[in-house]
Amino acid sequence: MPKIDPTARVENPAGLADDVEIGPYCILGPDVVLKAGVKLLSHVNVQGVTTIGARTVVYPFASLGTAPQSVHYKGERTELHIGAECVLREHVTASTGTAGGVGVTRIGDQVMMMTGSHVGHDCAVGNQVIFANNAVLGGHVSVGDFTFLGGQCAVHQFTRIGAQCMISGLTGVREDVIPFGNVLGQAGKLVGLNVVGMKRRGYSKAEMHEARAVYRDLFFGEGTFDERLARVREKEAQSPFAATVLGFIDADRKRPLCQPSRGVIKEE
Repeated sequence: MPKIDPTARVENPAGLADDVEIGPYCILGPDVVLKAGVKLLSHVNVQGVTTIGARTVVYPFASLGTAPQSVHYKGERTELHIGAECVLREHVTASTGTAGGVGVTRIGDQVMMMTGSHVGHDCAVGNQVIFANNAVLGGHVSVGDFTFLGGQCAVHQFTRIGAQCMISGLTGVREDVIPFGNVLGQAGKLVGLNVVGMKRRGYSKAEMHEARAVYRDLFFGEGTFDERLARVREKEAQSPFAATVLGFIDADRKRPLCQPSRGVIKEE
């Protein structure tokens, strides 16, 4: 049987696994599903069509699955899916999707969201992503696996952030960020690659050298960006890093690509 504090309110027919723990003063709506081992510590609000994956822990005053912050939302039945083994700290917020978007907001497995961080409607957050305090995503943002979002960074709606990126604290991101990108500044610019993250993920020196070479060719080579992009395509078959970056660029070119301040290469 789930362990439910007597001060909590759980509306039927919410679906609770047998070993769920719901602490004091939590409120759950009727369409909430909590998978095995989920813990809501206290004062957690979970509404909407929301599923929380196994062994995820939610800290006090988090609010999940409430209506999207969109003027176009008219009460449609949309969803929030949170993965397994996540840690959502105090005052974290995440909205359901919108009918005009994909209809679902998704947060992957083993995601850590520190105090005050926010995932807007229709976002897709990958696995093992870390949000530092007050990092926020606008609607329709996608974030790749293993990315780190620094404290009080803000990501503009419809922006894509590739896998294994580093977004520095206080950074505004309004353009798509290539995989492995390191972004810094109020109007965020690339300042190199997330070499620290690559080392932690076990990339060899040869792989990081290859990544730097592609980065230089794409952003600091001769000619226009499209001409440099064409030259990088020639390396696609021999360079996994080039293939990853090109795949990201080709997947969606609706928004501009975040680029370095011209002439600046940060070495790690």
